[in-house]
Amino acid sequence: MIPTGWYSERMSPRPTRRSPDRGDARTRLLEAARDLIRAQGFAATTVDALCAAAGVSKGSFFHHFESKEALGIAAADFWASTTAALFVAAPYHTPEDPLERLLGYVALRRALIVGERAAFSCLAGTLIQEVHDSAEPVRLACGRAILDHAATLVDDIEAARQRHGVTGDWTSVSLARHTQAVLQGAFILAKAGDDAELARESVDHLDRYIRLLFRRPAEGGA
Repeated sequence: MIPTGWYSERMSPRPTRRSPDRGDARTRLLEAARDLIRAQGFAATTVDALCAAAGVSKGSFFHHFESKEALGIAAADFWASTTAALFVAAPYHTPEDPLERLLGYVALRRALIVGERAAFSCLAGTLIQEVHDSAEPVRLACGRAILDHAATLVDDIEAARQRHGVTGDWTSVSLARHTQAVLQGAFILAKAGDDAELARESVDHLDRYIRLLFRRPAEGGA
């Protein structure tokens, strides 16, 4: 079970423009990029819009970022570091059984699918869909964000394989990557159908798939 107070507190909106604790101009620009790119895409997010959302001047933007592409790279890195902190502090690490930790991670990802699509979708996934063939440095930054996050699951998956005696023609690395493929696809389905339930449905199937791999009955014995 994931305590809703835990994730809602960490996924709360950034401070308002008038708030005294909004951080420095660079951080505000990165927060604005996080929000605007997820809501409307990279191409539609102009420098003027970023500056307006961050409450800074265009001169300040170019003081911190030499180009919009540089902002895209920094935004992907910012996303990776801030979300990494969220997951490191998450309660799914608590169970002694590594399989329960893995299933807890999946449960957390499902619990985070709340609110507007832009609030629960992945910045790196949204960005890479748009620039994968046009901005190589941004693609690489987004790829690092997604694949490095997948790598954080590998130790628990391997430990679960050893503990539960699971073998097969798959690796812990490949299953870790598969979790991210399902999640990114789930976000796309939610956008396509304008329905967050489509994303939750996909994550439920991911939970079932992992349980089947490890021969673990579904909750409730279903």
